[in-house]
Amino acid sequence: MNDFPFGMMDVAALLHLRVKRRLADSIYVDCPLCGDTRGKMNIHIRKNVFRCNYCGEHGGMLGLYAKARGISSSDAYYEIRDTLQTGNFPSGYGIQTVQTTTSVQNAEPASMETIHQTLSTLFSILSLSEAHRRNLRNRGLTDEQIEKLGYKSTPSYRLCPSLTERVTRQGCTVKGVPGFYLGKDGQWTVKFNTKTAGILIPVRGIDGWIRGAQIRLDTPIKDENGDADKDGAKYLWLSSRDKHMGVTSGSPVHFAGDPFARTVYVTEGSLKADIAHCLTNRSFVAVAGANNLGQLDPALSTLARNGTKIIVEAHDMDKYRNEMIDMGASRIHKTARKYGLEFRRLTWNPNYKGIDDWQLALRKKAMDKANDFVQGGDIEALLPAQRKRQRFRVYQLEFTDGNPTKPFAFAGVKALRKAGYEQPPAPEYRLMFDSEILCGAELPAEGVLQQIFSRYNDDLPDDYHGRSISPSDVVELYDEEQRRYFYRDTEAFVEVEFSSTLALPMAA
Repeated sequence: MNDFPFGMMDVAALLHLRVKRRLADSIYVDCPLCGDTRGKMNIHIRKNVFRCNYCGEHGGMLGLYAKARGISSSDAYYEIRDTLQTGNFPSGYGIQTVQTTTSVQNAEPASMETIHQTLSTLFSILSLSEAHRRNLRNRGLTDEQIEKLGYKSTPSYRLCPSLTERVTRQGCTVKGVPGFYLGKDGQWTVKFNTKTAGILIPVRGIDGWIRGAQIRLDTPIKDENGDADKDGAKYLWLSSRDKHMGVTSGSPVHFAGDPFARTVYVTEGSLKADIAHCLTNRSFVAVAGANNLGQLDPALSTLARNGTKIIVEAHDMDKYRNEMIDMGASRIHKTARKYGLEFRRLTWNPNYKGIDDWQLALRKKAMDKANDFVQGGDIEALLPAQRKRQRFRVYQLEFTDGNPTKPFAFAGVKALRKAGYEQPPAPEYRLMFDSEILCGAELPAEGVLQQIFSRYNDDLPDDYHGRSISPSDVVELYDEEQRRYFYRDTEAFVEVEFSSTLALPMAA
């Protein structure tokens, strides 16, 4: 029972939140705490609670108002009460409706056994297109692995009623199963459409049962109010929470590997986890997003009981420039510690965003023996007058300065500019390596840099103690006459100004 003289909708109005979607007893709004504008915060009207599915913040209405306004909960109470009593409303008072749907009645979620049986039957009916099979092969999966994992292509929306009928004819219950809902004609159907066409991925629990499904979209969906530089959403849950008698996916975690493994890795996305498992033969838990960790707690609890000892966070490498992802990693650490699990953080060659990309690149390099780059033939075969020893230094961002993220880390010049820097900020860099490389005497700077980039990636020499050279690194070419500095962009090097005397010295 609410003993306050106001409710959550009053708080939402005072904060003039933007509503993206309305359900029977809750609304989805832009988060005023982390600034995400994709409508990830759920406000439950009857329970007077909130939760942002992006940044993970949650609590009651006083907590929401207090955090958004930067005041204490007691001050929040009096400020809300006084504002509503006096009518001294702030500018912009009210709830802004951006996109709404008619309030719908949702079904109660079905049992895990029912969800597994129904979705397994649905997957057995569907097929995988040749284009999607090629896509999965290019990601490193074999045909045998593709079949075992059970990926399928989403069907045409015209087939949804008949597919649902086939599922029910095989003795399955569709009520309460994510994705299924009661259509306007009174017939059960499933929510597939042209806009969300893609690869359908079964999401399995530690017990191997299918808990839900994700769609890897053929065409990412961009938020018209979002950042123009972002690609848009690449994955969607098969969910019917906005349909009559539909149900939410619940964002279950996905598991791939040995449920009794001593070491388990945590990453983002079920497809990424499957591929990484197949490439490494390690065990992976996949969350739907870096901060979508609501179902991780029971998963780690089960793994701890199964004998798991070590949890390794393996989120994408943009965790070093995204504070929200870094915050999610901290929450994984906290949850692991809760169950007595050792926690580690995995990093890799920053030229590859995800652990699956990195492992696939390593496999390809091992297969074609392409670890070295030589421009203009065998350098050692050139006459002494035709070659030179080019001195160079490598500077890389320092993350032990109390700041675990930097907004342009492992990103190109565009990200550097967006972070407010015209040139790389030397005080945030450390000198990692000072050496020389043998190259052709007439080789231009671009060729020398490419040779350095290829030499110091993945298969690193014993005397080199830095990371693989990647975007955001600075390479200095120098001799007795001049010094030139180059910032590694996403695909090439760009000459920049850089104050090397301000950089941190090489570690002892």
